Amino acid sequence: MAAILSVSGSPSATSRTARLLRHLDERLRQQGHEVTPLDVRTLPAEALLGADFRHPAITSATALFERADAVVIGTPVYKAAYSGLLKSLLDLLPQYALLGKTVLPLATGGTTAHVLAIDYALRPVLSSMGAGHIVQGWFTLDKDLSVAPDGTLTVAPAAAEALARITDGFSAALGAGSPAVPAAAA
Repeated sequence: MAAILSVSGSPSATSRTARLLRHLDERLRQQGHEVTPLDVRTLPAEALLGADFRHPAITSATALFERADAVVIGTPVYKAAYSGLLKSLLDLLPQYALLGKTVLPLATGGTTAHVLAIDYALRPVLSSMGAGHIVQGWFTLDKDLSVAPDGTLTVAPAAAEALARITDGFSAALGAGSPAVPAAAA
């Protein structure tokens, strides 16, 4: 199975985007993949904003991209685009950091007015970085993601079903065949 890097571009410690990614990471693990999470907000701000390519945290993040067979990139949508935090990291990666990799773009936001942010803002950057295959992405409305006081994420049924299809399609693109995880588990 594949080594997958799951990248959250959310600046928030209580991010629904990050929780959604970790939720989908578990589905991918159940399908036999090795998943490594990366929350960009945990990287040093001075390294990201100062474009310090040689900072140990940035070189470690770059190495995670190099080792991955595939990448899931999740971001909240701000002003019809992916987060500035995610952009800061992508700007520090080598030009072809995604060369030959299969990529699943995901986004969350408060309104369907931002649904095209994946195709018009994020997809072109991923493509320019050499992604071998960018599978169909998915936009999830914030209202479809609820977080319990203990941090547990609940995804609304229709959104969960759609995310299961998208995640399973990504897994199939990696050669996993048909997943053994029922859609309701997403």
